[in-house]
Amino acid sequence: MSENTVIELKHIDKHYGNLHVLKDVNLSIKKGEVVVIIGPSGSGKSTLCRTINRLEGIDSGEVLIEGEKLPDSGKELAKLRSRIGMVFQSFNLFAHKTILENVTIGPVEVLHMNKTEAEKEAMELLKRVGVASQANKVPAQLSGGQQQRVAIARSLAMHPIAMLFDEPTSALDPEMINEVLNVMTELAREGMTMVIVSHEMNFARRVADRVVFMADGELIEENTPEEFFEHPKTQRAKDFLDSIKK
Repeated sequence: MSENTVIELKHIDKHYGNLHVLKDVNLSIKKGEVVVIIGPSGSGKSTLCRTINRLEGIDSGEVLIEGEKLPDSGKELAKLRSRIGMVFQSFNLFAHKTILENVTIGPVEVLHMNKTEAEKEAMELLKRVGVASQANKVPAQLSGGQQQRVAIARSLAMHPIAMLFDEPTSALDPEMINEVLNVMTELAREGMTMVIVSHEMNFARRVADRVVFMADGELIEENTPEEFFEHPKTQRAKDFLDSIKK
């Protein structure tokens, strides 16, 4: 493993009953790299993303975060997990807390940050993602796009070494998708290490350092966006790209 590798997956296997959802997956993500995972539905993309911080257990293999093996459970897992931000399809905000409280709860309770300091930083992050004016509202008062941007701010408040995005725009109306992708594009420009499961091909083409194509639980192909989209090497990737052009 090179010194600047942040996340490394080695020989990951996972089953759901008889279904083999991840088959001997190997992947490493370097510091500051943006990796977009694409592929047909049911290919194992989201499961792979969720194994990185043990939201999904694995049957065999290992996950390394900055060279440290991810523990199976307990305080050490919680500690390592808090260093990897996660943004889900469904926002997962606390419904009865204000936007500001949603962003400060992690830094105060997990990082033991001073509340005033946490609130100051939270407001800066909310401003950064364009929703500072919504700070005193509750999630239900915001649009889906605004809620997802709050979810990104909440992850950033934990000072993560990397961020995972699991289909962050799939629950959004078309006009809200770009406002979330723009925030993610900005993060990529700033050098955040990111693993993104997405079906937004234009975004992948524009922002990814590397595109990883999955099908049937396997990593079939990985390359720069230009090479992958213009010159796919496998028939499986060609078929997938043809199907989304139609």
